[in-house]
Amino acid sequence: MPYRRFPTTDSTRLHALQRAVEKASEADFTDQVISYRTLSEAQKFLMIFENQVTQYHSNFQSKVSANKQYRHVVGRARMYISHFIQVLNMSVMRGEIKKDVKTLYGLDPNKHVLPDLSTEEALLEWGKKIIQGEEERIRQGGFPIYNPNITKVKVYFDMFCEQQSYKEMHEKTTTRVYEDLGELRRRADEIIMDIWNTVEAHYKDLLPYARLMACKSYGLIYYYRTGEKKLTPDTDKEIIRNHQMQPELNLE
Repeated sequence: MPYRRFPTTDSTRLHALQRAVEKASEADFTDQVISYRTLSEAQKFLMIFENQVTQYHSNFQSKVSANKQYRHVVGRARMYISHFIQVLNMSVMRGEIKKDVKTLYGLDPNKHVLPDLSTEEALLEWGKKIIQGEEERIRQGGFPIYNPNITKVKVYFDMFCEQQSYKEMHEKTTTRVYEDLGELRRRADEIIMDIWNTVEAHYKDLLPYARLMACKSYGLIYYYRTGEKKLTPDTDKEIIRNHQMQPELNLE
């Protein structure tokens, strides 16, 4: 007899439950392999499990889409903030803006290098500093920097902040649904194990091939070991033939 392999994915768990429920529902009431209580529980659980798996995949796809959009927005925000700082530094170097004004932006007046903008945390920090610094400089009577102006920088920075919140929301939702799904997987495994054990026990007295086919009709999954001879209808016929050929015992 080949070995039984338990489902390890959501799709195989769903298939196992669906097949068991379908087969048990088709069976005549006089030939019930699975109890009515187990069947009823499996039917109710199957609906819940299917919905949760569908919801998880939907949330996961939304998360992937949100991450793609987020990466695009991050790149644009980084480009505009970086460009603005470069223009500010060049204006200072040309003497158009006093170097001490750079302190309004949180920048070193004596250095004209870009701050590290490689991380999202740094981008968030410097975006706020640059926007607040430019607004304060203008409030003090300075002329706005153009190409890019701070309004355009702020547009992309705000989009970055919004997309970051949107991305975090999707991640939390997907994580929560995944955790809930983990509990359902454990329950699915318990129900499937109970059904499979019941089915195998019910058909334990059948000949090998007949037992294999009967169990598989309820969704049980079997795999042959390397080199193991496959069961066929001829397997059962040979067993019957060998049994018939055995001499009867003389009891006299």
